[in-house]
Amino acid sequence: MNIDQKTYNEYVKKHAKKSPILKNCTLAFLTGGFICTFGQFLTFIYSYFADEETAKLLSTVTLIFLTALLTGIGIFDEIAKHAGAGTLIPITGFANAVVSPAIDNNAEGPILGMGAKMFIVAGPVIVYGTLASAIFGVVYYFVGHCF
Repeated sequence: MNIDQKTYNEYVKKHAKKSPILKNCTLAFLTGGFICTFGQFLTFIYSYFADEETAKLLSTVTLIFLTALLTGIGIFDEIAKHAGAGTLIPITGFANAVVSPAIDNNAEGPILGMGAKMFIVAGPVIVYGTLASAIFGVVYYFVGHCF
């Protein structure tokens, strides 16, 4: 069956399921807000036992641990299925992006599977984020000294 691009696009448009944008945005907003509020709550609790900087560090580590744990047992993916982009808060999204490929490639072994493929999703974020921050730092340095 040979059809042209225009006919195919019309067919797809006619049969594609409409996305409930308002519902998806609301769920993403509420989920992201809950994660951030929970992180702030952890910081508040930890600040009773440690100084402010240590409390912030402990809450970050706790969010990373909980995300990795929930990803490992399959719960985080179910939350993300309903919450969408709300789970992509930088800390939880990054933890999920590291743990998911490790789980998916576990059968290939600890070195060639988990170790080699763990950063397949998060690796480019690390590389280009570091590169962008270095370029920004150099520009900021020279702009600061020239003006």
